[in-house]
Amino acid sequence: MAFREYKIGARMFGLALASSMFITLVMPTLDIRSVGSTDIALDKQLAAGRETGFNLDDPFLLGKNKPLKVLLHADPKTNAPLDAPRYVYVFQAGTSFPSGILHPVTLGENQAKLSESQGQISAADKTVGAVFAVAHGAIDGKEYPFIENLTATRGWTPADILQVSKDEDVAHVGAGKTLFVREGCWWCHTLLPEETQDWQVFGAPPALGDFNGESPTAFGSDRKAPDLLHVGSRNSSREWLMMHFFNPRLVQTHSIMPRFDYLWGKTDADGHPIDFDKWRTEYLEYHDGKRVVPPEVPTYAKDSEIRYLIDFILSLK
Repeated sequence: MAFREYKIGARMFGLALASSMFITLVMPTLDIRSVGSTDIALDKQLAAGRETGFNLDDPFLLGKNKPLKVLLHADPKTNAPLDAPRYVYVFQAGTSFPSGILHPVTLGENQAKLSESQGQISAADKTVGAVFAVAHGAIDGKEYPFIENLTATRGWTPADILQVSKDEDVAHVGAGKTLFVREGCWWCHTLLPEETQDWQVFGAPPALGDFNGESPTAFGSDRKAPDLLHVGSRNSSREWLMMHFFNPRLVQTHSIMPRFDYLWGKTDADGHPIDFDKWRTEYLEYHDGKRVVPPEVPTYAKDSEIRYLIDFILSLK
């Protein structure tokens, strides 16, 4: 009798768990596809590339297999200035495309139609790479954002873009999101202002169509620190972020955030070794009142992990 009741209870629990997972995981995907992608959704997936987090392309979460977000000022073929600078997304040869390229249905019905017809995304070839951008088109008099394959429509190649771009115009947003996930930033920070006084402090919450093709969303599970969804609009100072990540107590005296100075690597921007022990000793002297000013934070190398993470933080607008 007891065993039979145990089986019934186990089956009921399994049914409840399966129903919960269906409601949590499956039903939102149907809603997202029916709503369609916003400009924000297309920007996020083109900047981050394929799913972020553990995968076979980057098992140690080093920020590999990711595109580059580039602010383009001139036509890479003719060097003629553009009417206005625009962002393009550079997928070098071998870099995996996001779901919106591989499975356009996830973009929404009209966004998919425009991306395939006008954007020519089906012509994109991972083996040679491609350059994408967010464009706008109309269906039945209504405007929709879509993905344009600039390699097919304009003949722009990844090499063309990188040849005319300065390092300060290149953002490693995708690699930075990998670092954001790997370092556990979303354990304390959220990317989802709640429908409360959050709006007054952290900005408007995201819309449903802002998440098409994003994996993972990095909403966060708790908030021990400020929401970061619009942090790039609130604070765009790269220098402030450098101090904050190297030692948060430099900018927030009572901050509980851990140091992320190890993301600088072994050398600074000039190739000189970083003496972390000396820096920490001098900082403690400053903390104890034995120094008037804190030690200077070393400038990071352009290929350091902290550069990638800061690029991602500044992209959150």
